[in-house]
Amino acid sequence: MKTTIKALILVLVLVLGYSTESEGQVTVNNAQKLNLEKIDPYKIEVTYNKTSHLLFPAAIRYVDLGSDYLIASKAEDAENVLRVKASVRNFEEETNFSVITEDGHFYNFNVDYNPLAVDLNYNLLGMQKGISRSPTNDVLFEELGKNSPSLVSDLMETIYKKDKRIIKNKGARSFGIEFLLKGLYIDDGKFYFHTQVTNFSHVSFNIDFIDFKVVDKKLAKRTVLQERTLSLLKVYKPLGEIKGKTVEPNVFLLDQFTIANDKVLLIEIYEKNGDRHQVLKLKNSDLVKSKLITNSKSHD
Repeated sequence: MKTTIKALILVLVLVLGYSTESEGQVTVNNAQKLNLEKIDPYKIEVTYNKTSHLLFPAAIRYVDLGSDYLIASKAEDAENVLRVKASVRNFEEETNFSVITEDGHFYNFNVDYNPLAVDLNYNLLGMQKGISRSPTNDVLFEELGKNSPSLVSDLMETIYKKDKRIIKNKGARSFGIEFLLKGLYIDDGKFYFHTQVTNFSHVSFNIDFIDFKVVDKKLAKRTVLQERTLSLLKVYKPLGEIKGKTVEPNVFLLDQFTIANDKVLLIEIYEKNGDRHQVLKLKNSDLVKSKLITNSKSHD
């Protein structure tokens, strides 16, 4: 009896093993038939004694160098400019590097060493015109979920450029500074806060940072003891100096949220080396009135 059981087990093992191997072979064959899209690289040259500069359409988020032959860094005070040069002289093997920008675009570069390199400055906007690029090459960022970064950037740009004021009664003004909420939009689980800061004075208003936080309504007028700070996902325009007698709109991206009736949302702008802070207060009823962005998928 034991011999019979062992024989049956052996047969089952052989059959299952053969079946698994066959299925695995089918999977490999199918994988080989996949029509994988190729991302054509850009070609650039570097040298040891000079620095190459690459100008991207959006801020640089990630850089990966293919070898120790290269060194690279973002330029000071220019988030969309990358400096690249050779770290060793006369390397013979072609190397590469990759860049991901804040709008979700992926760039790949093949690099050769040329001691007599003439073209040292590269504008990616111009280079893109010569190579066909598929819009499906977008990189998805964790904080944006399934939202395409390029679509998010397009929506923010559209809101910024149209610059419509659809909210009339949300603002604060003090010390010659006016802070307005001009519009609140929603798309794919994201809030787009369209704001405007106007400097009526002759003294520049230097923005240090902006806060979005939820606090108890009864504490909003006093020292805040209980608060929940919300994460800011993206800012259309970098925060900085607003010169005297100028107007500066902006768009801020946050995850969709709601708040209880006994709480308020505070949007606070803090002045660097100053005390002209500005505060906007929103209730849940303001949030649920946010305008739906229509036809957004036409940008895909």
